[in-house]
Amino acid sequence: MVVDILQNPWRGKGIPGLGPMPADDPAPVLALLDQCPAHAQTPLVRADTLAHEAGIAQLWIKDERGRMGLGSFKALGAAYVIARDAAAAGGPWETALTGATYVTASAGNHGMSVAAGARLFGAQAVVYIAQTVPDSFAERLRAMGARVVREGPTYEDSMEAAEKAARDEGMRLLSDGSWPGYTDPPYHVMEGYLNLAAEAVAQMDAPPTHILLQAGVGGLAAAVAAHARRAWGDGPTIIVVEPEAAPALIESIRAGRIVETEGPVSSMGRLDCKVPSMIALAGLARDADAFVTISEAEAAEGCVTLAAHGMPTSPSGGAGLCALLSGGTGIAPDARVLCIMSEGMTEGD
Repeated sequence: MVVDILQNPWRGKGIPGLGPMPADDPAPVLALLDQCPAHAQTPLVRADTLAHEAGIAQLWIKDERGRMGLGSFKALGAAYVIARDAAAAGGPWETALTGATYVTASAGNHGMSVAAGARLFGAQAVVYIAQTVPDSFAERLRAMGARVVREGPTYEDSMEAAEKAARDEGMRLLSDGSWPGYTDPPYHVMEGYLNLAAEAVAQMDAPPTHILLQAGVGGLAAAVAAHARRAWGDGPTIIVVEPEAAPALIESIRAGRIVETEGPVSSMGRLDCKVPSMIALAGLARDADAFVTISEAEAAEGCVTLAAHGMPTSPSGGAGLCALLSGGTGIAPDARVLCIMSEGMTEGD
């Protein structure tokens, strides 16, 4: 069973005065990504045997493990922002951003997107990571051309270091989280994720009854939820899934404001974020119906089941599916559920 479940009291109205809402129109993203030779649609898989095991009628899985060769949905975010900067700069794309340096903090995949985008357009990338991030991610970042700096035991510590480096060294901060005074880059990072949502809408033969969305700072969940409401209205029940160790969104929804949470390090490392993105929280307060947290054990058990069905992923990448398989979400047997497998297996998972 899931650890905690909260029906959203802000549904349909949002939290007053919180901040800007996420974008919901994918047209600008599609226009830019159509020019990228690495861009291709990822599959939507109908998983009948998993649906039977979960006790529901249908299960659809948007499989992001092969996205643009980077292994996760994050390929659509920071790289899209850097591509926008390159288009605005003009000139040949491969040298459009020569001399620019982007800096970020990451648990791995967002940093890969920053590094890939920077290399594609002639810029440099610096990625701050916490001590808990696996060495395999650090090596992948370096192989992509990024300079990697370890700082602190948590994501929040590495984010503070990245902010300081941006101020002190004149680099461009490109975070996937947002806070008062810092909204434009993360707004467009989230806008990039709309491509994934638009693909899923086009690939489904009918709207789902439920959508389960795993969340760290909340960017992916908020972007998909915003476009789902644009495309399908109030029909689908949208459930946001977080680690028990990092309940930043559920506790912020309870409080009606941004809350910094505490907890141990989670095996769902890419979701192990103790403070939500302001824009993501604003959007999910309006668009999500419920918030749940799952335990480390539920994530591990769910990943074993997914691997047995030929869909291996990390605890981060499969958290939404793991919540479904745990049986604690209260989803009815006649449900048609959409989940996102947001990344593949990585060394150390």
